[in-house]
Amino acid sequence: MNAIIVSALLGVLLMFCSWGIKSERLQKNITLIGFLVLIIANLAQLNGWYVIDFDTKGMLSFSRFGLYANTLLFIVTFLYIWINAEEVDQIGHQSGDFYALFFFILCGASILTSFDNLLMLFIGIEMLSIPLYILTGADKKNLLSNEASLKYFLMGSFSTGILLLGIAFIYGATGSFRLQAPQIVPSQGFAIEQYLLSAGLILIFAAMNFKVSAAPFHFWTPDVYDGAPTVFTSFMATIVKSAAFVAFITVFQSQSKALGNSWVLLLSFVIVATLLVGNITAVFQRSVKRMLAYSSIAQAGFMLFALYGVSDFANEGLLLYIVVYSLATIGIFGVLIKMKEYSFEAFHGLGKSHPLLAFLTTVFLMSLAGIPLTGGFFAKYYMLNAIMAAGAGLWLVIVAILFAAISVYYYFKLIQAMYFIPGTPSIKEIDKIYTYKLLAIAVLLLVLGVFPNLLFNYLYF
Repeated sequence: MNAIIVSALLGVLLMFCSWGIKSERLQKNITLIGFLVLIIANLAQLNGWYVIDFDTKGMLSFSRFGLYANTLLFIVTFLYIWINAEEVDQIGHQSGDFYALFFFILCGASILTSFDNLLMLFIGIEMLSIPLYILTGADKKNLLSNEASLKYFLMGSFSTGILLLGIAFIYGATGSFRLQAPQIVPSQGFAIEQYLLSAGLILIFAAMNFKVSAAPFHFWTPDVYDGAPTVFTSFMATIVKSAAFVAFITVFQSQSKALGNSWVLLLSFVIVATLLVGNITAVFQRSVKRMLAYSSIAQAGFMLFALYGVSDFANEGLLLYIVVYSLATIGIFGVLIKMKEYSFEAFHGLGKSHPLLAFLTTVFLMSLAGIPLTGGFFAKYYMLNAIMAAGAGLWLVIVAILFAAISVYYYFKLIQAMYFIPGTPSIKEIDKIYTYKLLAIAVLLLVLGVFPNLLFNYLYF
């Protein structure tokens, strides 16, 4: 409860700061201090130091897993602001409002990691989504940004309607919005309640697939990610998607049994389709930004493995994947922000003119590809172990490894452009401090690639 209340109050505070404080540097510092306060408040509840006492009427349930996921999301967002604050300031003249929206998004994320009622799931998703529509269209003079915002809003509204219809079906079948709904005892003859429950879960499954950009509900992702301001695209593809995945796993780890054997078939189809669409389409992209958009779809396919069953590998793998994928994506988008254009040709000769920046880009790409000694390797390893622990079958592991090998091709195509194709990179001026910030992200990825247990120790002790 600490994180929900504190993030909402900080969002309101930043709204007033945007109005009363004209210094963008001071707004940024207040935001960073606010994130530290938010992290401390969440750690206070996680460790039992101090908890804001509030009767949620059983609509929220604060587990150690959810609170720890909150902590990781807040830390990653702090790093995101720390690196990209100057870029946020350049989009319009209302950076304080953007910072306020970040806190409101994290308030929604905090609800999604702790809801115990389907109505709170709906509220959390809306608090997460509505500020994103604004951020997507923040570059008002860019027609692509306006188009992406409108498309995201329309598609998001449509998926919300599907979510609400699924919740209504489940309530009609069980008479409850609780996740741990009473078991349905089929009556003699036509068990309408069982059909309503199954239909409701499938509709919620479809809506959640839209939120995490999983196929075949991914069609909005490339256009929205490509049209949105690049600095906000990295936030949408990381923290926002990670919070949606925690909600996804919370719903279906408790309700998937109601779908019976059809759950495995349904989930397997979505995973294979997501890996296929994301990886194959990314191969043919000529824009690095659009390639990363399809790459994020492929990464969602790996994260869906956590839905196969309740296990330590699934929970640990999801948390590790959230952190590693977020850090690598924030890092590579941090490099992309400094490019004058997003084509592969813009990176020609970067290894010679900016060797440190090219090396950091290589680390980020290798982590996304899952190369050993980077955090991405163990993230994929844990997700594959989650499949084996759930008894899903060796065939799905083989399919995942094959698509991971395909992803190596388009990631290394960018590495080839930097080191093996001569030219002059199309890059803006970049100061050493910014490069050192990206270096800190790369070091974290390498540390997690060697000692992944550093992330899990706090979860259990």
